[in-house]
Amino acid sequence: MLAEISVLAKGHMEILEGGRLRASPSAVLIEGAGTRLLVDPGADRRGLLSGLARKGLSPQEVDLIFVTHTHLDHILNLRLFPEADVCDSSFIYRGDELMPIGRFVPGTKVEVLPTPGHTPDHASLLVPVEGETWLVAGDLFWWRDDAVQRTDRGSLLSLEDEYATDPGALRSSRMVALARADVVIPGHGKVFRPDRRSDPGLR
Repeated sequence: MLAEISVLAKGHMEILEGGRLRASPSAVLIEGAGTRLLVDPGADRRGLLSGLARKGLSPQEVDLIFVTHTHLDHILNLRLFPEADVCDSSFIYRGDELMPIGRFVPGTKVEVLPTPGHTPDHASLLVPVEGETWLVAGDLFWWRDDAVQRTDRGSLLSLEDEYATDPGALRSSRMVALARADVVIPGHGKVFRPDRRSDPGLR
């Protein structure tokens, strides 16, 4: 069964006075095969709850939460889901019990794609949606609200990430992900289709 995918709250990053930031990532709901999987619940409580309400859902109806990485702006809203299982690229956490996972999120056709660079343990998800592959990218790609979001291959590979722990690994991860993704949901920014018009090497 193919998945249905929804952005519950659009990712944003805004610079405020005094060097402060307002930031929360794209909170993404993946539904399929009787499982509701929430990716990166973020820090925007109101936006997330409003997004769930638009789907007719409450936090209690989310089965599993996937975190692309553990920067706090991506995980503060975990506290809204005290009963949900939580997973990363290696384990599902159920209370203090850890269960290893493999290539796919258990019970789904959602593939876990290691994408280190922004952080060493960063991972993205590849989701089959109506004949296409959607990439839930976390901070593999992200933009501030006032940035121009360029989506050609060169711009995407060279996109600056001031918080990256390993820029070389980040570029390699982007190359692997772009080779497979038809549609990308970035951590912060608008959903986009990679522009392949000038790059016949990408399908």
